[in-house]
Amino acid sequence: MFCIDIDNECLKEIKVSNGQIFTRLDVIKQSILLFMHAKLSINSHHRFAFSALGKSTYRLQKEFSSTIESALAAFRGITEHSSSDQADLTLLFREAAHEAKKSRAQNRILRLILIYCRSSVPPYHQWPVTQKLFTLDVMYLHDKPESINCPQKVYDALVDALEQVSEYEGYIFESGQGLPRTLFRHMCVLLSHPHQRCIQDDIDIPKSLTKKTEAVEKTTGGEIVPVSSQELGGAEKEQVHLNEADHERLQAELSGAETELEMAKGEAANAFEEGYSACIQKFAEAGVDISGRSFADIFAALEEEFHEEANPLDPAIPA
Repeated sequence: MFCIDIDNECLKEIKVSNGQIFTRLDVIKQSILLFMHAKLSINSHHRFAFSALGKSTYRLQKEFSSTIESALAAFRGITEHSSSDQADLTLLFREAAHEAKKSRAQNRILRLILIYCRSSVPPYHQWPVTQKLFTLDVMYLHDKPESINCPQKVYDALVDALEQVSEYEGYIFESGQGLPRTLFRHMCVLLSHPHQRCIQDDIDIPKSLTKKTEAVEKTTGGEIVPVSSQELGGAEKEQVHLNEADHERLQAELSGAETELEMAKGEAANAFEEGYSACIQKFAEAGVDISGRSFADIFAALEEEFHEEANPLDPAIPA
């Protein structure tokens, strides 16, 4: 349920970058339509209703609806604009609590979004602290602080109201710049479901599209801690003992490595002798005379002999 503040301050002009001029109320209506289109695209069963806050609260639409046409009809019902030095939210909260009870019977939850525009009139209410039946979100559009304006005081009063009546995590956003895109951006954040929200302090959206390089801080100095000569002497002795222990360990490892190397050499020599004897025997069986010939000549002769046996004089088989 939306509640739009129709105080005279909602008619203040907002100039956009292309030179067009709108009123706050025009921008509020556009932001609500943006919200509705987005919500209905997520789930077409969302329903909306509208109220206005002038001297008192009154309904712009009696029943909840899921159509954009109903919102446009409610906007056309905003006809009176007045200035008041009071803003009592009690009747608004009472109406929201009544609708929240009916929503719970239908397995729904109710959220009230209050769009407040007064810069010098803090709202007030009378509401029991223990009665929290709906979630309250607030959008506060205000002027800059001046002699009669007290936007900080108004903002604090809105925060107190939100904390007292909201069932789930409620969000409050403010804008004193009068930029439509700021209101649209905040309205997009309000699309989040009350059951799925983080606390407002943890919100990190929307993120800037501008790439920011993180600056890495480097420290060049260090703190010098004085050390006594006794401590230094003890440290040197400890280092000497560590070096001696490391030396003994390395010596033991080297001795073990040398022993393993000698064993490997012996095994390799035995294998060579066995292989050499087997080769001599094979040469003798093949009738190859190896006396006075090097191993290179012997293996070249064997390769040539093997090549001739594997490739008989057949022109179909290339040599």
